[in-house]
Amino acid sequence: MSASYPVIKEGLSLTFGQVGLVALTYQICASVFQPAFGLLFDRHPNPWYLLAGSASTAIGLLLLSLAGSLYPLMIAVAFIGLGSSIIHPESSRLTHLASGGRRGLAQSIFQVGGNLGGSIGPLLAAAVVAARGQRYIAVFAGIAVIAMLTKGRIIRWHRSIDQRARPAKRVTTRQRRDMGRGRVRLALGLLLLLIFSKYVYAAGLANFYTFYLIEKFGVSARQSQVFLFVYLFAAALGTLLGGPIGDRVGRKHVIWASILGAAPFALLMPHAGLVGTCALSVLVGLILSSAFPAILVYAQELLPARVGLISGLFFGLAFGIAGISAAILGSVADARGIERVYDLCAYMPLLGLAALFLPDLKRRQA
Repeated sequence: MSASYPVIKEGLSLTFGQVGLVALTYQICASVFQPAFGLLFDRHPNPWYLLAGSASTAIGLLLLSLAGSLYPLMIAVAFIGLGSSIIHPESSRLTHLASGGRRGLAQSIFQVGGNLGGSIGPLLAAAVVAARGQRYIAVFAGIAVIAMLTKGRIIRWHRSIDQRARPAKRVTTRQRRDMGRGRVRLALGLLLLLIFSKYVYAAGLANFYTFYLIEKFGVSARQSQVFLFVYLFAAALGTLLGGPIGDRVGRKHVIWASILGAAPFALLMPHAGLVGTCALSVLVGLILSSAFPAILVYAQELLPARVGLISGLFFGLAFGIAGISAAILGSVADARGIERVYDLCAYMPLLGLAALFLPDLKRRQA
């Protein structure tokens, strides 16, 4: 989505605040419904949910290619967001079932698919949308339809294994008894705070990175999308590494090292030149993105009988925080300039200090 914003902003003469509002619409529709869908999928698993999510995404992309003003644009991104809201909790639940005990690795592989798609998005936007116009977004609706056609085998496997692999509620009860309900709630609260810090910063970096480079360094729209691709590719690589490292050394260590470890580079970025900004964005993307697979699997291990609910809650919260932050930061950019956004966001990774207070689940399991 973020890769198409410069083309849409120019074509429809939108302000930064309106771009933020579009991002908010997408993120809210991709977040508010996710916990409810996750709870539904835990109670009534059905492999056809995957097809429904892809269908909603395809409809949204087709409408997006035809949108000629702000409100049709918001309706289009709402469909895209709803598709995401359906796909994420069910796919994450399926990934948990297929992990074979290596949950961090499985979650990373699942998430890196989306991240790689997001990193390739700017290149495709530059080659197709920026070169030919907004109407060619319809090409990507065709890709969503192809994705629907490839899910038949997954649906058959899902149907055969799900009845045999549903987690029992007594597992959650034992986990709560071992740690105490208070500590479980505290751990979940700390994880939510860490999601907040990560995605406020990520919203500023991903949604406004192209505008920042254009305004501060005078690069072209196509060049800015190449830089965005580099950042998003680094984020995808970090996502791939975070899960298996968490399986090996413990998720708590990955969580605090990834969020707090990104802080020095985030603080330096507003003061760097073009090459330095690109290099620092790669480091921030690589380090910071490794946190989410570890956070999600850590939360699933706290409540193993509610994998769908936890997945929907954390994916939904991530999308919701990103959307609200995009709207607020868009207004800040209109009022104070786009560089001010990066000055403010640079301090968010410091909240990674909260991860030091998480219980070490790996040690408890041992």
